[in-house]
Amino acid sequence: MSSTASPSQDTAIDTSNNTAVRDEIRNVVIIAHVDHGKTTLVDCLLRQSGQYRDAELKGERILDSNDIEKERGITILSKNIAVHYRGVKINLIDTPGHADFGGEVERVVRMADGALVLVDAAEGPMPQTRFVLEKALQAGVKPIVVVNKVDRPDGRPPEALDEALELLADLGGEEQLDSAAYVFASAKEGYATDDPAKPTEDMRPLLDLLVDHLPGPTVDTKSDFQMMVTTLDWSEYVGRIAVGRVNAGTIQTGQAVDVHTIDSSGNPIVRKIKASGLYVFDKLGRVPAESAGAGDLIALEGLDDVEIGDTITAPETGKALPRLKVDEPTLEMVFSVNSSPLAGREGKYVTTRQIKARLEKELERNVALRVSMIEGTEAYAVAGRGVLHLAVLIETMRREGYELSVGKPRVVFKEIDGKKHEPFETLRVEVPTEVMGPVMELVGLRRGQLEEMKQRGDYSLLRFIVPSRGLIGLRTRLLNATRGTAIIHHRFESYRVVEGDVPRRANGVLISMVGGKTMPFALFALQDRAELFVPPSTEVYEGMIVGENARENDMTVNPCREKKLTNMRASGSDENVILKPPRDMSLEAALEYIEDDELVEVTPESIRLRKILLKESDRRRQGRNG
Repeated sequence: MSSTASPSQDTAIDTSNNTAVRDEIRNVVIIAHVDHGKTTLVDCLLRQSGQYRDAELKGERILDSNDIEKERGITILSKNIAVHYRGVKINLIDTPGHADFGGEVERVVRMADGALVLVDAAEGPMPQTRFVLEKALQAGVKPIVVVNKVDRPDGRPPEALDEALELLADLGGEEQLDSAAYVFASAKEGYATDDPAKPTEDMRPLLDLLVDHLPGPTVDTKSDFQMMVTTLDWSEYVGRIAVGRVNAGTIQTGQAVDVHTIDSSGNPIVRKIKASGLYVFDKLGRVPAESAGAGDLIALEGLDDVEIGDTITAPETGKALPRLKVDEPTLEMVFSVNSSPLAGREGKYVTTRQIKARLEKELERNVALRVSMIEGTEAYAVAGRGVLHLAVLIETMRREGYELSVGKPRVVFKEIDGKKHEPFETLRVEVPTEVMGPVMELVGLRRGQLEEMKQRGDYSLLRFIVPSRGLIGLRTRLLNATRGTAIIHHRFESYRVVEGDVPRRANGVLISMVGGKTMPFALFALQDRAELFVPPSTEVYEGMIVGENARENDMTVNPCREKKLTNMRASGSDENVILKPPRDMSLEAALEYIEDDELVEVTPESIRLRKILLKESDRRRQGRNG
């Protein structure tokens, strides 16, 4: 099946400046905070479009196709689909809502002319809503507001709408307030309406708003072909696939193009390549096309070594567009080979060369990531937007068969005007008022400053400014202190002069002094003075962390000690061994838990905590040397 996309259909041409508006296309990016219902809304639009069989739309959050996305229930990678309505092709770009994946939003927002700004009817605009809306307005995108989850019992749709419009004004969108379009919706129940008190039957009010209020792409009718690469895909058969929006001109299948890129020193270079395949987005995937014109979202095959931010133009005619820029990373970790006694048993890729190649491959599509070699070592400093951003990369690598060791997360400092600066973040905590005290105390200890406090029913909404250093490990402590009732969000705010020290971990750890398998008898004796991380019959080695000490100092223990057997039986010595369940250390929890002298050992089957120096004598020597 072949599809042809041409700018000649339904195009209103302005002959005075050779520009035209393509009325048969809408390019719309969906932006919102995490858990406000973006992907569920897309599911609803797909089901009501009438273009799919039931077998094609199985389950919930259809676009979250990645295994990690399904398990965590969040969107990590942006995705493109197309829905047809009233003769108009609506290209929808679903984006992540978590601040750690803001780089995905920053690069794809350039592909859109309109933005569907989704806010929760109860929570209203949240930190990530502000961040992505600001990026969209900077890119010249026209927004419409959708207040979702109006069926929530604690919903307050009119107030949420007012807050969204106030946010739009704060971010410089005052000129759009007079013509601001909005609609209320419940993606879960499958309807959109102009009045939250009057549910409708379907999503047509929202689709009408997308078609009638958002503009079609304005295109240059006379210029030669030009496109910026905003996304990279990969196929085992054709290699890299460049995805982007055509800025000007048209392109044919098999056409020769110029790729404007930069070399390792940052100098511009031009390579001539033939694009072997041309695809446009339709429904849930891509379909071949003979040609595509300005305003279309396309995918090009056959362009080796193309990178995100490169400009593709017609031969000998085009100029490079300004390269894509995203905000700098704020957190870094050290990735190195796994050097534990159990190294190489579970992983398929274990060498420095293999880890380096995998990180370089990730750099091609993860624009918010930075990787640099640490001089004098075989380790790499990997910088990203936050612990979750880097944890998803590590989780992806371990599922692919990689083994590696990861150090404690550290913030990226900057020298500004001769002074050392560190990143600060806006922390927003929604918590029941009765347990607000521990939240204030914990954030205050991490040098957080309270900026705003609001009441909403039985809940308090607290907004702090906190150094990024203070956020490492804070989430777990807040959830424990509030019995899991706190809802926590944060995003980068600015760089400020470095504050004082942030308290380190309050408790020491239990360190195994031997190798072998853990025994119930030994763990039973340890659990009274510690919280264990390992169950019985787990293989451990000297220097591995097996639990958290009740005191602040580290303690070396023998978790493999067996009960000595004799022929005598005595009262009290044959009590039942009843063990408490060990603490479940997820990857993020482990990364936030460790200190500077510790590592997280990551393999396809295990996550272990260990000391950098495995032998107790080496650790003591290092302690004496300061």
